[in-house]
Amino acid sequence: MSCLRAILCIIFPPLAVIDKGCGSVILVFALTLCAWVPGVIGAILICNKQ
Repeated sequence: MSCLRAILCIIFPPLAVIDKGCGSVILVFALTLCAWVPGVIGAILICNKQ
């Protein structure tokens, strides 16, 4: 994961997973709406998957 993507995961999590598919974006967006921290954790986990 690049440094830019890590910063993007923290600032706006749904934008960081935009290239991972529609399901990932919807999941991270829903987590971010519930609370910011779960959205960040979800985005980091999805971005770290190979």
